[in-house]
Amino acid sequence: MTTSQLEKQGNPGAARREGRPGIALTVIAACQLMVVLDATIVNIALPHIQDALSFSTTDLSWVLSAYTLTFGGLLLLGGRAGDILGRRRVFMTGIIVFTLASLLGGLAQEPWQLLAARALQGVGGAIASPTSLALITTTFREGPERNRAFGVFAAVSAGGGAIGLLTGGMLTEWLDWRWVLFVNVPIGVLIAVLAPVYINESEKHPGRFDVSGALTSTLGMASLVYGFIRASEEGWRDTLTVSSFGAAVLLLAAFVLIESRAKEPITPLRMFADRNRSGTYMIMLSLAAAMFGMFFFIVLFVQNVLDYSPIEAGLAFLPVTVAIITGAGLSQRLLPVLGPKPFMVTGSTITGLGLFWQTFISPDSSYVSGVLGPMLLFGFGMGLNFVTLTLTAVSGVAPHEAGAASSLLNASQQVGGSLGLSILVTVFGTASRNEAEKQVPLFMAQATPEQQAEFAKTQELPAPWGNEVLTQGISTAFTAAVAMAAIALLTAILVIRVRKSDLEALSGKSAAAGPAA
Repeated sequence: MTTSQLEKQGNPGAARREGRPGIALTVIAACQLMVVLDATIVNIALPHIQDALSFSTTDLSWVLSAYTLTFGGLLLLGGRAGDILGRRRVFMTGIIVFTLASLLGGLAQEPWQLLAARALQGVGGAIASPTSLALITTTFREGPERNRAFGVFAAVSAGGGAIGLLTGGMLTEWLDWRWVLFVNVPIGVLIAVLAPVYINESEKHPGRFDVSGALTSTLGMASLVYGFIRASEEGWRDTLTVSSFGAAVLLLAAFVLIESRAKEPITPLRMFADRNRSGTYMIMLSLAAAMFGMFFFIVLFVQNVLDYSPIEAGLAFLPVTVAIITGAGLSQRLLPVLGPKPFMVTGSTITGLGLFWQTFISPDSSYVSGVLGPMLLFGFGMGLNFVTLTLTAVSGVAPHEAGAASSLLNASQQVGGSLGLSILVTVFGTASRNEAEKQVPLFMAQATPEQQAEFAKTQELPAPWGNEVLTQGISTAFTAAVAMAAIALLTAILVIRVRKSDLEALSGKSAAAGPAA
């Protein structure tokens, strides 16, 4: 009897986990899906939340921001915690926190209660998400087996936003807005039950938490995100906006200084010495910035211009999920042959073309011409990139630093999405105001007395004048999104390099005989 067989006989749990990698991957992917879609699932429910809890329009934006701020700001700490304390243990802790916060959010009776629950959801997501990616390196052998697992993980990460919009529409229209939060509870409980049965615990790496690094990185990223959010609401000259950016610069500079001197840094700066990994983070940040904006503005277009219901709006996004999965599957199969660079370049190019197509959106655009066509291009390009970026981010990283590497990738996606959306909303607002100055005189010359009285009360232009304002703002915002995709493309061309060792690892030629550590 071999040593491996003796170990399995003495530890039935280990044998069960090794024999059911599919269930382990399902548990990990379910966690990632729950965390990712929660950034978008409440979007379609926002009007119902506003009516139920009496949010002001300004305060309503914090239902989204409270989650993304804590999620993006604490991802680095979550990744480091998994390295030190054990990834499965930290993974389960994050799931429990996220599930409890979802329950509290669904039960909220006051605005502050919902915002506190959303912030706590972000904390749980920040703990669970980077650990879930790192668990794949613990559970699956390097090579084709791990590539397939990363392919599933990346497809879930990429498609989670669209799935969240569809799910949010169904739950809001068929049940109640509270179910966009309650739906996480049974899923979270099931994950917490299955995780210790089917997921291996990683080796613990004794060390200390880099508290000062964690605080400066968290507060610095939170200040940066808040600065952009504030700018979209109050303008770039607002005192608090300027102060937030100033604080972000100081805190992030302090973070870099602390990490360069710390014996056990939360983010080893040497990881950025690898140009492929640094380029990967920049590409993810740029593409996520465009992706969050695409979802946000197309939701506005299909509901306000095409008059889609919440469910119809959610269904409108299903094709982008299919396109993402198709692109992810293609890249996963061909990566061992071609390496990462061709997929990063091609994916960024196709994504940019999809965004460029959307700059032509107008009140006369139909779903097929204004939404479906560009969305399919966008989704396929993102699918090509997500698997590639995920694999490149953790390629060649020491096992005890996999949590930090994966958390940086997740942080790039979440912070990039938050910052990008704020920038695009600011561009949208400026273009919309300029177009409104043209449309108001036309409206006043043609409107009935009843329409003029309603406009005096709401200051909102009705169709078709309002649609002109909205689509002009969206078109201009997508122009800025094209620039973000261009940054990703230039990074892929100028920074990313294909190494022979990368191709060998992807094909499994350099994989160890045993499971990954």
